[in-house]
Amino acid sequence: MVHVMNPSEPKTRIQRKNTQTILDAALEVFSRQGFRGATLDQIAAEAGLSKPNLLYYFPTKEAIHVTLLSQLIDIWLEPLRQLDPEGEPVEELLSYVRRKLEMSRDMPRESRLFANEILQGAPRLSGTLGEALKPLVDQKTAVISQWVKDGKIAEVHPHHLLFSIWSLTQHYADFDTQVRMLLGGDNADPFPEAERHLTALFTRLLTE
Repeated sequence: MVHVMNPSEPKTRIQRKNTQTILDAALEVFSRQGFRGATLDQIAAEAGLSKPNLLYYFPTKEAIHVTLLSQLIDIWLEPLRQLDPEGEPVEELLSYVRRKLEMSRDMPRESRLFANEILQGAPRLSGTLGEALKPLVDQKTAVISQWVKDGKIAEVHPHHLLFSIWSLTQHYADFDTQVRMLLGGDNADPFPEAERHLTALFTRLLTE
């Protein structure tokens, strides 16, 4: 019988360290294998722990996955929260593009974890999307619509503008291997030129 840690009890330093080690290992495995392809054995091996030890902290693979997604969603939404209704509209949106591209550069595994969950129909994230993502998107698309109405940016569809930003920035994380291969190999750094390209692209879209 495997004993499971009581989540309501305070964690010791070792327990906090092991929990984070498991989550870091799971992020690596889930980002490579997806939820369906990942196994507890793979996560335990990546973490350098025995499977019974892992199960002491997390009773199921889904529990690990849900914990990762719950931590990720807040990080994922922060760049959009920073879009300032009182700021200069074009610069606010270009700054958002840059923040999303930086996340693809700095957090590619998190991007792939999120993308894999969405591709599966968000079975473990649908409630959070409704509670956290949609209200924020509704708020920010209303801001963009007002900027369009006031003539501060070109006429764009607010939702599709956000979809375009997400797809064009997250591509560099979700398709990292393909991007680097086409640009010359693993040592190729796509991000400086990607930032210049996307800045020019969205500047034209927002001002023409």
